[in-house]
Amino acid sequence: MAYETSDIAADVSAPRMDAVAPAVAAHHVTVALGGRPILHGVELAMRRGETVALLGANGSGKSTLVKTIVGLYAPEGGRIELFGTPLARFRSWQRVGYVPQRTTAAAGVPATVGEVVASGLLAPRTWVLRRGRAERGAVREALATVGMLDQIGDPVAALSGGQQQRVLIARALARRPDLLIMDEPMAGVDLASQQTFADTLEELSGQGTTILLVLHELGPLARLIDRTVVLRAGTVQYDGAPVEHGEDDPGHGRERPGHDHVHPHDTPSEAPGRPVCPPGPTPVETLKLKEARA
Repeated sequence: MAYETSDIAADVSAPRMDAVAPAVAAHHVTVALGGRPILHGVELAMRRGETVALLGANGSGKSTLVKTIVGLYAPEGGRIELFGTPLARFRSWQRVGYVPQRTTAAAGVPATVGEVVASGLLAPRTWVLRRGRAERGAVREALATVGMLDQIGDPVAALSGGQQQRVLIARALARRPDLLIMDEPMAGVDLASQQTFADTLEELSGQGTTILLVLHELGPLARLIDRTVVLRAGTVQYDGAPVEHGEDDPGHGRERPGHDHVHPHDTPSEAPGRPVCPPGPTPVETLKLKEARA
C-alpha cells in the first residue's frame, strides 16, 4: 500500500503525545443540520483498546455523532481529537475503519465483492493500491470473517441488503484499523454471522483495537462491551457500566447475565456511576469506491 509523503510527514511532525492520548475525544460538541440542532454539548472520551456501545432511540443523534467524529459533519461548537490530534489536522485515516448505517456497497459502480473490500486498502488521496500477497490475504481473511469468501467474485449489485452490509464490514476489517467505528453493523445480518462477527471483534479488541458500535441493544455483542454511552435528544444521558438498552423497554427480564438493565434517562441517580475514561481512537473512512490497479 502506498502513502503520500505529505501524510507521513504530517504524522512525524505531530506531537508524540499520540501514544498516551485518547483514541477519540469529543469536547462539548454541538452540531446542527439544515439549521436544526442535533447534538448539544456532547462529551465523549474513549480509552485505547476500549469497546464502547453507543445506545439511544432513533433520532437521539447517534449517527450524527459518529459522522462528526469521522469528519463527515463539521461541529458548530466544541472540538474533536483523534489520537491526540485535532480533527482538522488528522491525516492518518488508514488507522480508522468506518462502516456507515445501512448504505449500499454497490454505490452505482460495477464491482465485485473482492474489489469493494480491496477498496478499503486504498491509500488516502492517491487512491493507489499495490495488490500484493498481503493485500489479497487481508481481503480474503476479512471476507471469510463475515462469511462471504465464496462470493468474492460476485457483483455487489446482485447481493441482498444484508449481504452488502457484510461486505462493508469486511471492507473496514481488511485494513486492520486501530480504531473501528460501526453504525448498526448487525442490521440485516443473520444470527450465525452475528456470532462470527462478535468473535472477530473480540479478537480485535484483544489486539488493542478501539471499537465504537452504534447499537439499539447489545445482543450478541454484550460480552464484548466495556462501557455504554446513551444519547437522548442529542445529549449524553448516561456513560458507565454496560446496560442492555438505552431507552424505555417494556420487556424487562430479558437482560443478559452480568449486565444491568437500567433506564438512565429515567433514574440517573440509581444508574451506575460514570467512570473517568480518557478519550480513545476514532475511525474515518469515506465510502468512495474507485477501482484502482497497480
